[in-house]
Amino acid sequence: MRLRKKLILGTSALLVAGGLTAFTRDDRFFEIARNLDIYATMFKELNMYYVDEVNPNRMVKTSIDAMLKSLDPYTNFYAEDDIEDYMTMTTGRYNGIGAVIGDRQGRNIVMMLYEGTPAEKSGLQIGDEILKIDGVDIKTRQDADPGKLLRGQTGTAVKLTVKRYGQKTPVDLQVQRDVVKVTNVPYYGMLNDEVGYIDLKDFMAAAGREVKAAYQDLKSKGMKKLVLDVRENPGGLLDQAIDISNVFIPKGSEVVTTKGKVSEWNKSYSAMAPALDTEMPIVVLTNNHSASAAEIVSGVIQDYDRGVLIGQRTYGKGLVQTTRPLSFGTRMKITTAKYYIPSGRCIQAIDYSHRNADGSVGKIADSLRTAFKTRAGRVVYDGGGVTPDVQTEAQTPTPIAQSLTSKGHIFDYAVKYKSEHPTIKPAREFRLTDAEYQEFVKWVSDKEYDYTTQVEKDLGVLEASAKKEKYFDQIQDQLKALKSKMSHSKDADMKTFQAEIRTLLNEEIASHYYLQKGLKEASFATDPDIKAALDLFKDMNRYNGILKKK
Repeated sequence: MRLRKKLILGTSALLVAGGLTAFTRDDRFFEIARNLDIYATMFKELNMYYVDEVNPNRMVKTSIDAMLKSLDPYTNFYAEDDIEDYMTMTTGRYNGIGAVIGDRQGRNIVMMLYEGTPAEKSGLQIGDEILKIDGVDIKTRQDADPGKLLRGQTGTAVKLTVKRYGQKTPVDLQVQRDVVKVTNVPYYGMLNDEVGYIDLKDFMAAAGREVKAAYQDLKSKGMKKLVLDVRENPGGLLDQAIDISNVFIPKGSEVVTTKGKVSEWNKSYSAMAPALDTEMPIVVLTNNHSASAAEIVSGVIQDYDRGVLIGQRTYGKGLVQTTRPLSFGTRMKITTAKYYIPSGRCIQAIDYSHRNADGSVGKIADSLRTAFKTRAGRVVYDGGGVTPDVQTEAQTPTPIAQSLTSKGHIFDYAVKYKSEHPTIKPAREFRLTDAEYQEFVKWVSDKEYDYTTQVEKDLGVLEASAKKEKYFDQIQDQLKALKSKMSHSKDADMKTFQAEIRTLLNEEIASHYYLQKGLKEASFATDPDIKAALDLFKDMNRYNGILKKK
């Protein structure tokens, strides 16, 4: 008996450390039953004897989340109270008013309004601070969740009391709730006379239909080349990735294959309908936040040499999740398979099955990535996201720009600007004048914000190393002089990094007038990836050369 116990414990250790499957079927069922019994008796003892009262729902949810965290970030449990949020994530629909509320230093601020929703129609404005919802003071009620209070049955009304910039007394607004549809394509339009642009931000239900509609509308406006933007797209539904890929590749072409532990679920998915266009030149914009379904579409375009990818390497999520119903109205989203794009590669970057001793996980080394080939014979690699054909540098904000944004000063100035200017030029044309920028510099001069530049950080590291290695006394005068010389000046940085700060202000202000569309259109003039796409489209010999075998 003791030997059997040692064998069981030893096998359990192997399972945790290496992910090996060593149990027989009967052993596995016995271990499951045994551990569930241990869990139930332990919980019973806690509930009976723990010094304070325990909340059973919270305790169990905490234990479930901890268990699933040991697997991967995508296997999640949804309690009954969270099902509405889960449905919103998959369908993009909810019953509410269509406002994005953010917590700013304890204040509930309207950060964005969805176009055409009850929130916009009611007169609610970006920058409004919500004080009360149906008479509930959400500032003093710590348990009040503004998001849940704003949701409700279609046709019901919610009364909002808001504090608005420039007005001394609060404003009361009556908003009729309705079905709010969060669109997958928040913007599409023409970049110039022949280049169309589609901003694809999600893969919720109807994403394929939205992309098709956007494509056909742009085609009717004279589009001859297309920029498809999947930057910052976290992915979503697999069937929508297939539908969107099908817009650009012929019927019958393989899109993706899934392989997992349950062999009956392994499946190959192909384009089911005639393509809308298999010839139009395409550029797909990616970055390291393009994940999952966004990577399937990007990978399909690359594997079939259907277009050129520009930007940064994608996130590397090659895992498929399936939703399973559980008891009492709960659900679990569980990773059931890996997916493989047409070249045969899986782009999963992180190996969750082999954790380090401290529980952390690491990315697959570039040296271990395997080469595959596109239809034209170009070499592509697995195991680390999709690498663009034309790589650009990720835009890293300067410390001053980052501080001004994180402290809310860019947003607050946009609120102030809109209150003082009833209208502005169209978003593509709007630019702060030099005088207006100087007004911002004056306005922010007495606001609290600070930052440490990378040079200052490096000097701090140098000083610490010098003290540790006993060289500080020899170089302290030089260090002091260098620190004094390199110490940042806010006034100087406001001039040095004026272009970046003005870009942030232009985009934020435009969004307060024209919402998401304004934010996007205001960015076109300074977006380096869009510039790279337009430059490539001007040189079609280069475009075609990229798609040929080297």
